[in-house]
Amino acid sequence: MSGKILWIDDEVDLLKPHIVFLENKGYEVKPINNVNEALEILASEKFQLVLLDENMPGISGLEAIPLLKNIDSSLKIVMVTKNEEENIMEQAIGSQISDYLLKPINPNQVLLSLKKNLQSETLVEQHTISEYQQEFRNLSMELSYLKTAAEWAEYYKKILAWEIKFDKVFDNDFADLLQSQKEEANIQFSKFIENNYEDWLNSNEKPLMSHTLFKEKVKPIVEKDKTLLLMVDNLRYDQWKMIEPLFTKFYNKTSEDYYYSILPTATQYARNSFFAGLLPSEIEKRFPDKWFNDNEDGNKNEFERDFLEDQMKRLGLSAKSIKYLKILNSDFEKKVLDEFNQHKSNDLIVIVYNFIDILSHAKTDNNIVNQLIRDDKTFRSLTLNWFENSSIIKVIKLAAENGFKLVLTTDHGTIYVKKPSKVVGDRETSTNIRYKTGRSLTYEKSDVWAVNNPEKLFLPKGNLSSKYIFAKNNFFLAYPKNYNHFVNYYKETYQHGGISLEECIIPICTFEPK
Repeated sequence: MSGKILWIDDEVDLLKPHIVFLENKGYEVKPINNVNEALEILASEKFQLVLLDENMPGISGLEAIPLLKNIDSSLKIVMVTKNEEENIMEQAIGSQISDYLLKPINPNQVLLSLKKNLQSETLVEQHTISEYQQEFRNLSMELSYLKTAAEWAEYYKKILAWEIKFDKVFDNDFADLLQSQKEEANIQFSKFIENNYEDWLNSNEKPLMSHTLFKEKVKPIVEKDKTLLLMVDNLRYDQWKMIEPLFTKFYNKTSEDYYYSILPTATQYARNSFFAGLLPSEIEKRFPDKWFNDNEDGNKNEFERDFLEDQMKRLGLSAKSIKYLKILNSDFEKKVLDEFNQHKSNDLIVIVYNFIDILSHAKTDNNIVNQLIRDDKTFRSLTLNWFENSSIIKVIKLAAENGFKLVLTTDHGTIYVKKPSKVVGDRETSTNIRYKTGRSLTYEKSDVWAVNNPEKLFLPKGNLSSKYIFAKNNFFLAYPKNYNHFVNYYKETYQHGGISLEECIIPICTFEPK
């Protein structure tokens, strides 16, 4: 049976041909000619959907909606009406009907509405699986021909589009197959980065990167309009696609692009590079008292505003009217919202929003969050849920109302790590799980990209013999001491600093107020 339907219409006897048509399609239809009798039946019988005439004597269709919902809040209601007045439709939709049909109706109209409301999940699932089966071979073949940064970014976005589609599919077998394809893509992507990254840094032929992003994408907006720059720490491309509709309620998107985070894909390096418009060793040279290496004490992102002001001056932009805000907790987020009117006279408001970084670390340290985030699907869902109920969206709304252009971006992404890789280092070795820097490093060569001459990648050296290693794909770096405990603690957590599609290819979007 396709579904059990209650059809309420004072002229239901005239609908016999429609009912027979639906019954031949596998639906069980119970016809009733008044609301009172329908309410009695609903009290003892379960129906998936009600077809409800809007204009009936006694209790009207609009009056019936809350009465029906009071008996069964999950009941889907399709309003049938010949009234096209806007206020009637608004009342019906506001009463949470699932659909409405305009008279005169034909059986196929009704059938399509039933399919949409009762079988849409099944139909979407079947269609998604069928489409992916056709696309699987194309994705596998395309992987062999990816040569440029742009081709890799487009391929990654295709994979993500399928991941988001599979979020709505109950059968996970094909989603698992897609994950295998992404893992193979990450293996090839790591080779691509190894072969090209140094050349990018030493030539003009490179994709948009952390240290060029402000100049290329933000400067043209800031020099013309009041701008809100929102830097969401740790925002992956898939998470951006989930929360995008929240932003487009108030803004029209004028561009969406990708850029490549520098290595290491870690806040200390990538975000400082964005604000300074320089690579890490260049920042260290220009600001020797404001750059801290991994093995040095100090807040490694304490001087972002200083770096930004310096870059703006180098670019010929006024740095006088900047408000820089770093949101590290919900109390300060609420404070930023409450005090927004105090900042709206600034030409540039910069907000660094640390929620996703906190969430990804919480999966490691907090058992409840660890249970909530079981995979990328649940991470996307929790990200959306947070933003939907956050004060930052209210800040975005206020910014739009006050005429601010919006630039949204991030500093790097994060990856769900699964495989440990042993590393031995001395006391000076950095503690990051996805990259290490130090003098005496022993490691599994196939699991990392080892950089013996950091200066070629514009990376600071803690001492003359320091090197860097970057974990590839979904590996994480583990010490032999207390190895099993270490592995169990970090396995299936979110980390960043290494080389993967998720960490390296990240969004930059621009908007104008609606």
